[in-house]
Parts: sequence; structure tokens; C-alpha cells
Amino acid sequence: MKRTKKFVACVAGLTLLAGFSLAACGSSDTPAGTETTAEEPPASGFAADATIGVALPQKTSENWVRAENMFNQGLSAAGFEQIVQFADGGASEQQSQISAMVEQGAKVIVIGAVDGSQLGEQLSQAKSSGAYVIAYDRLLKNSADVDLYVAYDPYRVGELQGEALIEGLTKAGCAPCNIELIAGSADDANSIPFFEGGMSKIQPKIDDGSYVVVSGQTQFTQAATEGWLAANAQTRFDTLLAANYASAPLDGVLSPNDTLARAALTAIDQAGKPTPVITGQDSEVESVKLILEGKQYSTINKDTGVLVNKVIDIIKGLQQGVQPTPNGDPLNNGVINVPVVYLEPVIVTAANICTAYAGDEVVEAVLAESGKC
Repeated sequence: MKRTKKFVACVAGLTLLAGFSLAACGSSDTPAGTETTAEEPPASGFAADATIGVALPQKTSENWVRAENMFNQGLSAAGFEQIVQFADGGASEQQSQISAMVEQGAKVIVIGAVDGSQLGEQLSQAKSSGAYVIAYDRLLKNSADVDLYVAYDPYRVGELQGEALIEGLTKAGCAPCNIELIAGSADDANSIPFFEGGMSKIQPKIDDGSYVVVSGQTQFTQAATEGWLAANAQTRFDTLLAANYASAPLDGVLSPNDTLARAALTAIDQAGKPTPVITGQDSEVESVKLILEGKQYSTINKDTGVLVNKVIDIIKGLQQGVQPTPNGDPLNNGVINVPVVYLEPVIVTAANICTAYAGDEVVEAVLAESGKC
């Protein structure tokens, strides 16, 4: 399966933003002559006690709750006046929250979008006010008013999940292996890269008959989980198991995160089926415990603290008038090529779980309590 990220074509000496010099070239699916890049933001800095807005989506996973706490603590410690809010009411609530942040004079607005394609008006308001806009974890789409995207590479996350599933199924020795697929919410810009990254590894196994998706649900639209809600994933798996696995074994599940993995495992357990090889993401405490117990094969460590601290460091630099330096190919969001700062995700299985979380006090405490590390 082809990677669908759209990259801006490079020209020697091209400068993307003040201080942003590009050395690597990528390809772009944007029609010739239409490529644009984010406009150069002001480099004059702002007051040391300026207001910083952080708009987060719903509390659908543990990592978002941790991000809230870390943004509050980190921005306050840096001397800023922070506004950190969840949009549990959905996209419309987040629109109102961002507009309010603009009205309160936020100099930087960090957005983990509920739906990255529904914030055009609010992003325009932010840019008109002189605010710097950072897309956090999820790309903001269809807007020219985005300055930077900071995240763990979602396509690479998917690749690692696909590799982990293959590794686990190879150890299981099934031939052919019956598998099922779970995808994230369609309104999350990361969901398709997660899915396509995983399928880039798994599709060849499906094509050569090594893996069989018994339900036939191989498309993103069939596997998507509205709102990333565990209840939706569990309901789908209840139906899927009853229809397709009355007698057939289920050997593996490609799951995009830990919450949905646990939902699928609940349905599988209630159906009286053996635990399959199943992937995840986010290193949620309950899933770390399941890996230690041999009930979840893998997760992805995208250290929330590292990501939040990276964003706060960028904000500190902006306050001093220093522009951040991208380290990845710009991503086309449908209108412009957005500069990218990527962090590297890490696959975690039972083989490396005891060493993968050095410095993470929460997970290290869980590992210590388990007596297995």
C-alpha cells in the first residue's frame, strides 16, 4: 500500500520559514503550480508572562489526560498564563474554546483537534490576531493558518504496529493466520496514517494468503471506530465474532491504540475465544499490565511528557523570537505544506518492556509493582 503523505517538492536553497532550511527532498501530490507553504510568522517574540492556549480533544485515552496535567504544570513553571481545555462536547465546543483563547490574547495556541478539518474559521481568527498556531499530535487540515505540526510520526506508528503483529503471529505459528483490523476515528487526521502504515506491512501477507481477514472488513471505512470510543469497538467485535468466528480461531488483531485493543479483548474474552496477538499504542497503564501478563502483545511508547516538553520548549523559543527547526518533510494539509517536528515512536513488547520506560515514573512504578522487572 502506498504511503499517502503529500510532501512538498524541494528546490536547492529553498527556505520554508525564517530559519527553516530544508536539506531533504520529498514528493508532492499537490497539482503543479499550486504548492504553498505556511506564511512566515512574526519573529519579534512576546511577553514572558503571555497567555498560551492549549485546546485538547475529548478524554478518550489516558495520554490526553496526562497531556493536560503536563501542559498546565510546564507552562506555569515557564512563567506563562495558560488556558488548557478539553472539548468533551465535540468539535463545536472546541471551536468556541479556540475563539475564546484568541479573545483572551493567546500568543500561541496549541491544538489537539477533535476534527482537524472543522477549525478553519477559528484558525483564521488566531492568525489574524498574531497568534502562532501549533497542531499537536493531529494535523490541522484545509487551512493556510497553521504554523507547525508537532507529533510522533503517525505513519511510522502504523508501520511498527504492523511489524509487531507479524512478529507475534510468526511466534504463534498459525498458517494461515486469521486476523481482524481496527481503525481509529475518521475525524482524526492520524487515523488513516496509522491504518495505512500498518497495512503497508500486513497487506502483502493478505495478498499471498498467509493472513486471512475472515470478516472481509479490510477497508478503513469498515474498520473505523467513531470517536475512538471503546464501546463502539467492543460492539463491532461482538457482532464480528458472532458472525465469523463461531468455530474459526482468531489469531491476531491490528489495533491502533490501547483503549480499542482492550475493548476488543473484552469482546473476545466474553465470546470464550483464546487471546489473540493484538497491538496497541499509547502505553496506557492497563495495557502495560496486560503485556506483562501476556494478554496484549505490543504497544507503542509515544512518551507524552517528551511531546509536551518539546512543544513547551518551542513556545519558550517563540517567546524569545526564535523560530523552531523542522526535522521532517512538510505535510500537505490540503492547502499548504505544514512544517513538521517529529519525535520517534518506540515499539514495546514483553521483550523490552522492562527497559523501554526509563524516566517515566508512572510506568516504572507499575513495572516495579509487577515483580517482573
